[in-house]
Amino acid sequence: MGQVTLTRKTFMSTRLGWIQLIRQTSYRNSHRPRLSSSMASQVNKSAHPFDKTRFEALLNRRFFYAPAFEIYGGVAGLYDYGPPGSSLQANIIAEWRKHFIVEEHMLEVDTTVMTPASVFETSGHVARFADWMVKDTKTGDVLRADHLVKNVLEAQEEKKGAKLTAAKLGDGVAEEYESILAQLDNYDGPQIGELCRKYNLRNPDTDNEVSEPQQFNLMFKSSIGPTGQHPGFLRPETAQGHFLNFSRLLEFNNGRVPFASAQIGRSFRNEISPRAGLLRVREFTMAEIEHFVDPADKRHERFSEVRDVELALLDRHIQEAGQSTISHVTVGDAHMANEMAHYATDCWDAEIHNSTGWTECVGCADRAAYDLTVHSAKTGQPLVKSPSGIRKYWVRLSKRTLASFKRFLKESLRKGELSSATIKSEDDGREFTVTSEVLTIERKTFKQSIREYTPNVIEPSFGLGRILYTLLEHSFWSREQDVERGVLSIPPLVAPTKVLIVPLSAREEFDPLVKEVSSKLRRAGVFSRVDDSNTSIGKRYARNDELGTPYGVTLDFASVQNKTMTLRERDTMDQRIGPIDEVIATVTDLVNGSIDWDEACKRLPAYDGVQAID
Repeated sequence: MGQVTLTRKTFMSTRLGWIQLIRQTSYRNSHRPRLSSSMASQVNKSAHPFDKTRFEALLNRRFFYAPAFEIYGGVAGLYDYGPPGSSLQANIIAEWRKHFIVEEHMLEVDTTVMTPASVFETSGHVARFADWMVKDTKTGDVLRADHLVKNVLEAQEEKKGAKLTAAKLGDGVAEEYESILAQLDNYDGPQIGELCRKYNLRNPDTDNEVSEPQQFNLMFKSSIGPTGQHPGFLRPETAQGHFLNFSRLLEFNNGRVPFASAQIGRSFRNEISPRAGLLRVREFTMAEIEHFVDPADKRHERFSEVRDVELALLDRHIQEAGQSTISHVTVGDAHMANEMAHYATDCWDAEIHNSTGWTECVGCADRAAYDLTVHSAKTGQPLVKSPSGIRKYWVRLSKRTLASFKRFLKESLRKGELSSATIKSEDDGREFTVTSEVLTIERKTFKQSIREYTPNVIEPSFGLGRILYTLLEHSFWSREQDVERGVLSIPPLVAPTKVLIVPLSAREEFDPLVKEVSSKLRRAGVFSRVDDSNTSIGKRYARNDELGTPYGVTLDFASVQNKTMTLRERDTMDQRIGPIDEVIATVTDLVNGSIDWDEACKRLPAYDGVQAID
């Protein structure tokens, strides 16, 4: 489930169903026993409570990701993805591209990371893209101010078992803490400083007092060229590349608005004190969309498809009251003005729950005409849409109708195609009844070449690293019989490896069959991996359960002789058997989502552990 704050229901092309598309798994606290179609295996994924230490050890052991420059001591907020992490991210990106760029006919761009300082001076990032930080008065350690307040207050409520001596809260104090935490994003620097003084909030690592909050700009400074005379920044978002190329994109789209451009790429933010793994990093992958729309009509043509989707919403008024009660409604309005970026007039966030609490994974901002306007004013280049067509009522009067009453007719009849109307003269009070015999009203499109407008921009922005991490956390569980046997139930759609090929032996007689199966899977578009190590088949499967591989095929001596092989499902560990080509066809359909495991069990008989061989 996720918490979403919405303020603009007229433009919902982000279609939150994409998040469900890549998850397809319940949050760990909601896992229930699952039965296979044969009723032979029951899977209890909630037998053991979530253990973050064990989970992170698995990710590190299987090299999903690891601290960058680790042998040099590492740098906080920078991570390298290993083979499974890279494949998982690539698969998520591929599905994102299909779901948005392909299905919505978006214009994909790839713009530069290094950006001249003048661009971000104009956009307002140099002046306002900042967070509040405090310093330990003795050690000089730097902490993000709002995170300090959140972590210390939550620890004093004994919510997270932090290593702090939590004094017993007095009457009403707990309610104060809840109210502060619920609207923490609404506090500015001086207000956070007042909270630190009022509640004696200290550095939790040293118990030292902290300084007054001060702003810190989050962009990485650099220079372009050898002289250092051309200052620049690493981009903190991909958006500016869209805006600066608006005229070219408009021309490419044959001068038509609305349209959307999309970009997947790296962004950089010099976070004050990144301590939450992939949830807060200094270099990350973003997937951003810029919808360019007519400011007079921001409706999305496919909104009706999501109008009735129910979302978990944190209402704006609930937030402002310092509460956090979630309601389930189809569409809502739940934003707070101070949470919005400097360029936004309207915002909502999609958040996913994980072991750290609620984490924003998608931010949607109505940037209005801010970016195109400021860049146009700075450069003198018109970033506008012109000409355009408008529709209005056209009134044709017969000669018998006095022309002096034309304005009355338009005013009375502009709201609908009425058959008649009664109009009273302002001059002498006489009334006139106008019928269809003397009046015809039509809707016509007129070319109004003088109507130039600056398009508004509605921007959904996806943090792919946060989505990837939370997907992994939601997928993790341990076997009921052995807590040390961890499993990642990653959906086949995005799993790093779809099928594991396990030959019983490393003997040469297995080589041709392994190559045949691998080749057929490759031609079917199914990514597979061979594990021919000397360990037992059970250990090889357990290792790949940790990697999230949903299916495995085993080749044994009967396979060599009878051309059969077994198919194993990761979660239930159920095994089926059939001719090699039939198994390959079945696993291909499973990976592509054409069938589920229930249907696969109808196609292939259960494997009893015995195959006849001569």
